[in-house]
Amino acid sequence: MTRPDPLPPADLYRRCDPGQFRFATTEELAESDKIIGQERAMTAVRFGVSMRRKGYNLFALGPSETLRHTIVREYLERVAADAPVPADWCYVHNFADPQRPRALKLPPGRAARLSKSMNALIEELRVALRATFEGDEYRTRRQIIEGNFRQQQETSLEAIQETARAKNIALMRTPAGLVFAPMREGEVLSPEEFNRLPKEEQERIKADVEALQKELQESLQRMPVWEKELRQKIRELNREFTKYAVGHLIGGLRDANRDLPLVTAYLDAVERDIVDNALDFLRSPTPQDGEPTPNPLVADTDQPPSFRRYKVNVIVDQSRAKGAPVVYEDIPSLSNLIGRIEHLAQFGALITDFNLIKAGALHRANGGYLLIDARKLLMEPLAYEELKRAMRAEEIRIDGLAQRLSIISTVSLEPEPIPLDVKIVLVGDRMLYHLLSAYDPDFEALFKVPAEFNDRMDLTPEAVSDYAQLIAKLAQREKLRPLDPGGVARVIEHATRLADDSEKLSVHIRNIIDLLREADYWAEQGTAATIAATHVQQALDARIYRLDWVREQVQEQIRRGTVLIDTAGAVAGQVNGLSVLQVGSFAFGRPSRITARVRIGKGEVIDIERQVELGGPLHSKGVLILSGFLGARFAADRPLTLSATLVFEQSYGGVDGDSASSAELYALLSALANLPIKQNFAVTGSVNQMGQVQAIGGVNEKIEGFFDICAAKGLTGEQGVLIPASNVKHLMLRADVVEAAAAGRFHIFPIARIEEGIEVLTGTPAGAVGADGKFPSNSVFGRVEARLAQFAEAARRFGETRKEGAT
Repeated sequence: MTRPDPLPPADLYRRCDPGQFRFATTEELAESDKIIGQERAMTAVRFGVSMRRKGYNLFALGPSETLRHTIVREYLERVAADAPVPADWCYVHNFADPQRPRALKLPPGRAARLSKSMNALIEELRVALRATFEGDEYRTRRQIIEGNFRQQQETSLEAIQETARAKNIALMRTPAGLVFAPMREGEVLSPEEFNRLPKEEQERIKADVEALQKELQESLQRMPVWEKELRQKIRELNREFTKYAVGHLIGGLRDANRDLPLVTAYLDAVERDIVDNALDFLRSPTPQDGEPTPNPLVADTDQPPSFRRYKVNVIVDQSRAKGAPVVYEDIPSLSNLIGRIEHLAQFGALITDFNLIKAGALHRANGGYLLIDARKLLMEPLAYEELKRAMRAEEIRIDGLAQRLSIISTVSLEPEPIPLDVKIVLVGDRMLYHLLSAYDPDFEALFKVPAEFNDRMDLTPEAVSDYAQLIAKLAQREKLRPLDPGGVARVIEHATRLADDSEKLSVHIRNIIDLLREADYWAEQGTAATIAATHVQQALDARIYRLDWVREQVQEQIRRGTVLIDTAGAVAGQVNGLSVLQVGSFAFGRPSRITARVRIGKGEVIDIERQVELGGPLHSKGVLILSGFLGARFAADRPLTLSATLVFEQSYGGVDGDSASSAELYALLSALANLPIKQNFAVTGSVNQMGQVQAIGGVNEKIEGFFDICAAKGLTGEQGVLIPASNVKHLMLRADVVEAAAAGRFHIFPIARIEEGIEVLTGTPAGAVGADGKFPSNSVFGRVEARLAQFAEAARRFGETRKEGAT
């Protein structure tokens, strides 16, 4: 097999030519609303927004760096601007059942107007009714009614008094009440005089007094009836005068709302209640002596508390709206979503009324769009379930959380539910979407439209042009300096590096915005009018310097020999593997020494990391694949009498992933063939049972990690890294690595098969099966084959010896 050549510098980094841009700075580029790289997601968003059927709500999923929330919100705001303004909503007192306030739907702006009109009406009625009840006509008619009542009382008493006088008995008023006393010649007899009267006369007087007492009692019993008639007549008089005063005042308000039957019905109920409670308008708002002071939070300072029932609680006011609402609820708790009923403490009790009903995000977004962060929603108790209930029922029902959880038994309100017509957009990551799809049976019925935001896009000439426009738009929105073509080209190159693919561009827009801000800072430090490539590079270098303390410590340990990594010489059964460490947002490559030891055994390849529970399942899978490769390649017709151990030396943390499986196989082949591996190379790549080397992640960081160690120890021109050939398209290496490769001081070899890699590492041909079915004896595979045959023969002899000993 032909040994592969090192990659040319052109394959190590895909440059963006600034000469392709036809502008001096990005100021010349018109701002575009085009959303690049998200055609699939935006198609789903447009469909979900336009589809008005039940259940076609959206879930925008993908990495947060794609600005999925911002993109969706800007699109919704553009669509909502041309949509009709939804209705106002308010709650009013239910005069038939005060515990169940009524919800009124009004055209945009009418709710606030109604509220102001009702406040003005009450103030006008207080003046008008006070003037009415203090007028001469009312006083005269009331005096007549009260005079008739007094006359009726006096007439009844006078009749009794006349009857008593005819019988020489006087009717007298005392502090104890009305009493009868006998008279003689117009004078009331004293008890002594009464006792000196004849017995017959005393008996007659007692009988007459008893009869008169009975008649007086009957007359007094009629007094409450007469008083009730008096109160009824005064009440009717009050209603008559109140109707007259209220009629023309409330009539104008009723005429202004003739097009709203529910409002006119409410005004009719208000009129009836005012007529029934007219005296409330005559009372002073200031408490009298002995009366408790009303809570200023519950009662207005200039109105009695009872007047609160005539107020209008506007919970949704669209008077200033232009189009449909687009609402983002940052804290999607239960009360923030569906609203709440507030309670206030007064005199040791919790009280509430319809004026303390507060709107939630669903009320504010009704008729429009509501965006919610899915993770935040799920973290709030009961919020997700209540949101689903509202969506299923298509109504907003405000229930107090305390009542729902049965925490307290305080009497609360049951507001009339409000019909719900809103498009819900949840925003979250892919994992959350798929978990909800798998474990929530209601989810897919309510969120039928997934809008998946991609994190990469194809790198084409058209995409480069669009990306330049995106950079211009971001710079303008962030009020940054314009970029020259070189600065734009360097940002695009960094976007390719972020994509981990030289044929792609990253659409992690948040990272690009941060880079532009930091490059603008360095341009400002250099008093430059535009952002150039040097400023972008300064920003990248400064960011790495802020984050790479851990990397420096790791490299220092290798340079000082604390961690053993060779970059020269050759050792059998030992190879430099490569891994990636992630510290926050910063990733870097770390070389690791991998060693293999072999002996006679039962065909086991032992993963020491797995044995001590430091190896993950993917790493263990990669090791088991090695057994399959060795058995198929070298022991198809005989037992694989091998016992091998593999380990990451000086590894004290977990190991997972199969990207080191090719390196482990090289170490194993080297140990079996007793051929040294050149330590000036490092290896990455996974391998399958057929011996094909497969792509891995983090290839740029891995190459750069080994390059840094080689550069620190001194580049010899012999060092390099073996990578899977399928990873070549992912290369976007640092400038110093590319320069070293161009100068022949560092090499990157693309490896497609294990045979190619072992030849590079050992300098010995891998070998191919000959006509005799065996590998050449001077090849790597031939030496492995011979070694395994020796193991098999030794195992056979050992077995025979044991049998003879047993005999």
